[in-house]
Amino acid sequence: MLEGRSVRLRRALRGDAERFREILGHPAVARWWGDADHEAAKACDPPEDIRTYAIECEGTVVGLVQSCEETTPEYRSAGLDIAVHADWQGRGIGGDALHTLARHLFEGAGHHRLTIDPAAANEGAIRLYRRLGFRPVGIMRQYQRRPDGSLHDGLLLDLLAGELVAPGRRS
Repeated sequence: MLEGRSVRLRRALRGDAERFREILGHPAVARWWGDADHEAAKACDPPEDIRTYAIECEGTVVGLVQSCEETTPEYRSAGLDIAVHADWQGRGIGGDALHTLARHLFEGAGHHRLTIDPAAANEGAIRLYRRLGFRPVGIMRQYQRRPDGSLHDGLLLDLLAGELVAPGRRS
């Protein structure tokens, strides 16, 4: 269990699948995540190198955040991914959840670098990540294939341990 300022992160359970499906299936979230059924099932039964956490706020699961860790000592780092239900966005929940997980990965797991890779068109997410200290590395061309078959660019951002900034009030 990881405690943030206003959120609590706990390891996802199989019983979270339906709520994750609801979160990922909301049109404002699905446009960035793709197939909600597939993503929710994968989040609740992830591969060994991925950890999924349910984001709880006010006793409700309002999103999910994931880390994918590279454990090779020379490259020890982690990638992050997050989704917050549209009804809970704009309350600082995403920033608090990412900050909480990043702090854990830096201080508790010994990582020195984190990455996150939103769609290049996801301006709101990119603003949030930059406020937390993430810096753009570059555009990954035709990075994501959407369910309709179209290809979209992604933006790779990274964050070093000493660059993490506490979140503001809005995310």
